[in-house]
Amino acid sequence: MKPLLIIFLFFTLSLQAQFQVNGIVKDAETKKALPFATISTENGKATLSDVDGKFSLTLSFQPEIIKVSYVGYTTQTISIFENKTFFSISLLPEIDTLKEVVLSNENPANTIIKQVIRRRDANNPEKKLKTFQYKTYNKLLVSANPDSISGKIDTLFVDVVTKDKIAKIDSAEYKFKKIIDKQHLFLTEKVSQFQFEKPILKETIIGTKMAGFKEPIYELLGFSLQSSSVYDDKYELFETKYISPISNKALKEYRYKILDTTHISNREVIVIYFKNKITRKGLEGLLYVDKENLAIAKAVMRIRSVLNITGQHEFDFLPEENLWFPMHKNFKIVKGKSKEPTAILNGRIEFAAENDESDSKKNVSDFTYLTSEMEVYDLKINNDLKIRKSSIAIEVKPNANNRDDVFWNENRKDSLDLRSQRTYVVLDSVVTKEKIEKKIKFGRKIINGYLPFGPFDFDLRYLLSYNNYEGFRLGIGGVTNEQFSRRFRLEGYSAYGLKDEDTKYHLGGAIRVGNFSNSWIGGTFTDDVREIASTNFAIDKRVFKLYDPRPINISTFYNHQTWRAYIQTKIIPKTESIWQITQSDITPLFDYTFIYEDKIYRRFTMTSAMVSIQWNPFSDYMQTPNGKIEFEKRYPKFTFQFTKSLSNFFNNDFEFSKIDARIDYEKKYLNGQKSAVLVQGGYVFGSLPLTHLYNTSPNNLTKDNLLQRITIAGKNSFETMYFNEFFSSEFVMLQFKHGFKRVELFKKVKPSLVLVTRMAWGNMKNPENHIGIEYKTLNEGFFESGIELNQIYKGFGLTGFYRYGPNQLSRLEDNIAIKLSFVLDLGF
Repeated sequence: MKPLLIIFLFFTLSLQAQFQVNGIVKDAETKKALPFATISTENGKATLSDVDGKFSLTLSFQPEIIKVSYVGYTTQTISIFENKTFFSISLLPEIDTLKEVVLSNENPANTIIKQVIRRRDANNPEKKLKTFQYKTYNKLLVSANPDSISGKIDTLFVDVVTKDKIAKIDSAEYKFKKIIDKQHLFLTEKVSQFQFEKPILKETIIGTKMAGFKEPIYELLGFSLQSSSVYDDKYELFETKYISPISNKALKEYRYKILDTTHISNREVIVIYFKNKITRKGLEGLLYVDKENLAIAKAVMRIRSVLNITGQHEFDFLPEENLWFPMHKNFKIVKGKSKEPTAILNGRIEFAAENDESDSKKNVSDFTYLTSEMEVYDLKINNDLKIRKSSIAIEVKPNANNRDDVFWNENRKDSLDLRSQRTYVVLDSVVTKEKIEKKIKFGRKIINGYLPFGPFDFDLRYLLSYNNYEGFRLGIGGVTNEQFSRRFRLEGYSAYGLKDEDTKYHLGGAIRVGNFSNSWIGGTFTDDVREIASTNFAIDKRVFKLYDPRPINISTFYNHQTWRAYIQTKIIPKTESIWQITQSDITPLFDYTFIYEDKIYRRFTMTSAMVSIQWNPFSDYMQTPNGKIEFEKRYPKFTFQFTKSLSNFFNNDFEFSKIDARIDYEKKYLNGQKSAVLVQGGYVFGSLPLTHLYNTSPNNLTKDNLLQRITIAGKNSFETMYFNEFFSSEFVMLQFKHGFKRVELFKKVKPSLVLVTRMAWGNMKNPENHIGIEYKTLNEGFFESGIELNQIYKGFGLTGFYRYGPNQLSRLEDNIAIKLSFVLDLGF
């Protein structure tokens, strides 16, 4: 009796004051679930079943009955006095209604949706209104429902006679239930002011609070959970865009069905169910359409896949404007069905894989959900409004993270419950004790290739590398960090080549002159070597690689001793730019002579001015107290660089101008595939030595045997083009990539198939001026295509490419390149 008493005690402790009714609604004949059925009580409390027909109705009292209704089906009344925790409710179709549907040749729901689409701009607040502003309170939490967890304790049953172990009940769920009974797993709050001045919508975060963090993770504040407007052509749900159910293409994408009529804000609305008719993984949900002005009065959007995601929009009717304005948003994620673990929020939350065994033990993530609620208040319509810094989509005020309790009590919709209050206390304590903030900052440094040590970040790129000229290159270097100063920085490195037995070094410093624009003025001196004819955009972000495959096989370099003065800034909207003047003494480290205006040059001096700009017109930026963040990366992206020699300035030897440009485009598909296009070109006006022209990034060794040419593949390099085979003073290259979703062949073998095609054209002006190196030109074009099987096993893969077209070689083997690939996934 004692064990039974203990079990009964734990059971009674888990009871809550609230009463909950759970169940599923099905068609009595087909046994199929009925999505969005209405479940209501006598006093008017109601809910809808989800797309799987399931529902959960939480009440502060125990009702005697509930009513379940669905258009086209007979309403059923269920007694709640039955001793059940789950009700399976089957509804019978109404015969008369079915006959009416069969005889009708036109779907009335389609007729209504057509009218909604025609009146979309007239009902869209961002089209109809010139200006508006409002405040929002947003609460995002990761939690679980304690009532869903059995909460059993560790128990070992042993046979009294044989002493054999019969069964063991694990305590994992019990421990999780104890935690979740008292607190949430994560909680963050945000108060924002939204301002709209056609066509710009800007968010200014005036208060933010993130459990466990003194300074919020700003990337999470800009994380896109759902579209702000249901009237956009593409509806976004958890950073994935779908064709909107009221877009111009909607009728080709969705099926519609009238479910019911009801009232919102004392206006009659028609409830229309929609479902994607092309793919099972598409959008589905409910649209509540105002019968009079055909505007959306409420919308429920749902995705069922690896994750089950629901987004809800609720509106208030504004009589003076004859307009429904969005006043409440709700977003929820629960675990779906997947054979692989699924991580969200950059890996901070992970849902475990689905186990095929029907009696398998549940994981913690089976109970876990993420939810976000946003309430609108202080709405002002067509007021005198002028948006400042309109190129910034989200601006975080410097004092947003230091708001007191008075501020939060004024802006919260409701006071925090005990679980939420305890979440802040516990997570603040845990994060401080475990030094999690420091670990996050450390991890960010490491992923970018820095090892922080007090006020200095050691640069891991300089530790060890290899190329055919220097052999193994050993070095050390880095840059000062914010512990040293937020206004000044110092940088430098020193390296030594074991083969050329020479030392290289770099020294520099800069001062910040603008916080909003993150502008720096600085100067450097460098004495180092560089690959000849390589194209470098000064604005390109620093990329850290555990390995860099191309330099391993490069033999032709030049030495440069370069003085540089520069300004680095983000002052131009949606751009990053570097403006610089350099003076370089160049020494080719191979047999080369350049003829310019009848003079012979084996060493030369170049003084030039350069501007390098990257423009991301479709991306969204967030201004934080620490600087500007590109939190929403969109394509295409454009990079432009212009270099001009400075005549008679610091002994400049050549007159030239050089233009370089690049376009990057990527598109991700709902099925996990991704396409990428790269277009790049360069053009030289005047004459330049071969060291500063273009080699179009070759990556193939000059070896007779195919197996001897096996190396590691580059990212955007021509794998069948031999080193120093082609040079150009003007060129253009195109690259097309299409990657497919990873396929599980075996338990640990999950390759990713990528199809690649590259092509380039070029020309060399005055080839007679370059003496000492034999090369070809790209006048007739260069073409290669191949297959990449990446991440076959633990990041390693295999690639194969074939060279064809006018520059195809006579021997078949010389046109084939086989390479190894390696993709490092650190989970960030």
